[in-house]
Amino acid sequence: MNQAHEDNVKALPRIRRVDGPTSLEAPIHYTIATLVNDMGQYEAMKTSFISAGFLVDDCEYVLVDNTSAPQTDAYRGLNALLSTARGEFVILCHQDVRLFTDTRADLDKRLSKLSEIDCRWALAGNAGGIRPGELAIRITDPHGANQKAGNLPARVQTLDENFIIVRREARIGFSNDLTGFHYYGADICLHADIAGYTAYVIDFHLAHLSAGRKDGTFRDMEEKFRSAWQMKLRPRWLQTTCNLVHISGGAISQITGRLAETSLSRIKRRLPGSNA
Repeated sequence: MNQAHEDNVKALPRIRRVDGPTSLEAPIHYTIATLVNDMGQYEAMKTSFISAGFLVDDCEYVLVDNTSAPQTDAYRGLNALLSTARGEFVILCHQDVRLFTDTRADLDKRLSKLSEIDCRWALAGNAGGIRPGELAIRITDPHGANQKAGNLPARVQTLDENFIIVRREARIGFSNDLTGFHYYGADICLHADIAGYTAYVIDFHLAHLSAGRKDGTFRDMEEKFRSAWQMKLRPRWLQTTCNLVHISGGAISQITGRLAETSLSRIKRRLPGSNA
């Protein structure tokens, strides 16, 4: 592990509450939360949100200050922001997103409609993957203006990281055993799925000034992400205090596990302390 990565892992998030209601008792509908390494970009983003109706009477703006070293990575920084957030909905967004057509009223309508369609939703965004080879998108970015793909709202497996809305009552977050700035949109979607929640791309149009970057760190992170989740989703035996259960996502493995459970149930009767 090189020194730069070591500093990144150890860095504690420098959280700043930039703006919001002055009273700690005031209800907050939206928390706009961002990792920031360029305050000029951030101020332009914040201005666009306020102009679109995300006013500080019931919205708060919090950030992780990454303008100086050591910087906090996305997994740790965004978990810290989720822990700090007081809003009913937490908008995790990049510092280079801009609202320019859709407003807070539009987002209120989209989320209200989403709750009518699926009361189990926990995540919403503007771009993501539905299934292999199929995307849902509503965005303007360097790849094209006014892009729209999919029948929105569309349930997705993953969300792009530029704009993710987290329903705070779901109490979900990002992996603690991963670091870096890639794949955290897919990561939180997997955590939501395991917890019984869903994720959607909604029809909320904004601009993202960056096209994204697939450099060497992206490829390295892909391997770490795959390895971490292969371990988490591995088939396993769970020994409870009163039973032995086999867990697997594969149909064949499930059948094999159930057959083995029958044989192992005879063994457990002979285990020390067993009253079975």
